[in-house]
Amino acid sequence: MNPQFSRRLFAVTLATAGTVLVTPMLSAQTKPEVKTTEKTKLTMAVDSRMALAYLPLTIAQQLGYFSAEGLDVQLNNFADAAAAGQALTSGAADVCAGTYDRTLNIQSKTQKFKTFVLLGRTPQLALGGSTRSPAYMQMSELKTRKLGVTALDSTSTVLIKLLMQRAGLNIQDIAFVPVGSSAGALNALRSGQVDALCNIDPIMTTLEQKGDIKIIHDARTLNGTIALFGSLVPSSCLYASSDFIQKNPQTCQALANAVVHSLKWLQTAGPGDIINTVPANYLLGDRALYLAAFNKIRESICLDGLVPDEGAAAVLKTMSRYDNLLMTQNIKVDTTYTNEFARRAKLRFKV
Repeated sequence: MNPQFSRRLFAVTLATAGTVLVTPMLSAQTKPEVKTTEKTKLTMAVDSRMALAYLPLTIAQQLGYFSAEGLDVQLNNFADAAAAGQALTSGAADVCAGTYDRTLNIQSKTQKFKTFVLLGRTPQLALGGSTRSPAYMQMSELKTRKLGVTALDSTSTVLIKLLMQRAGLNIQDIAFVPVGSSAGALNALRSGQVDALCNIDPIMTTLEQKGDIKIIHDARTLNGTIALFGSLVPSSCLYASSDFIQKNPQTCQALANAVVHSLKWLQTAGPGDIINTVPANYLLGDRALYLAAFNKIRESICLDGLVPDEGAAAVLKTMSRYDNLLMTQNIKVDTTYTNEFARRAKLRFKV
């Protein structure tokens, strides 16, 4: 028998879907039971689980928010967004924790994908040049250099192309090197495999504090994001196939509830709360450094799980400038995400 969903989730699903039968009122000593064919034991592919972009998932798991919603969630770690997305499309995962732009990249004629709750409202990326001799401190100095990105078709690549065009540089003047978003990215910069790096935290803060890089552009901040895209943009999120979402609305609602609950907790969490909740191995052996990285991305954390309409449109427009496939697919942006689950969770948790 599947685990039970909460009373609130049952009420929401009944009101919106009309597909759940109401059982007679039970006594105060008996919990109501919702029988469903939906999945409550899930495999979630995560793009770099230790990355701060996915901190809300860590909080949800550590504080029991998934289990409180009747879910058993297994978080499987992957080195980058492309690998996590592949796990979803191949059927190895039910849901993916990745970046919104992946829902655009993996659309196909036979299978569509949707974001259904948002974790981050900026790209949560920073571009930094190596400080080794010769040091690379600005865009013009990166011409003909090797630049590390999380993946070739990722937001990190698009961000660099935007910055290059603003600096009057030709996109062909830089060699993009995919290095993932975990320890491999650190090693690539420090070993000289790349001359600059566009990546996420805690990687970028680690390199910055150790004196390995100098930040050229910071798209972890709200201002840095708006300067590039004209608005805040959806980034880290949960997404799944449209078919999965249609067949498992209660499951998706439960996931959205757990995430929004985490987002609310993070709004007021202090340094001690973070340190005491995050697994010790996530702290990289340096609590102060981890907290410094958290402070870098704190304002980028979504407040309520909702995908901003203008931000989603901005991502699609920008990605389409550099991706011929996206140009020809004629994707309608409103089909790539839904806010129905986050809206209910927002009301429930009053965020």
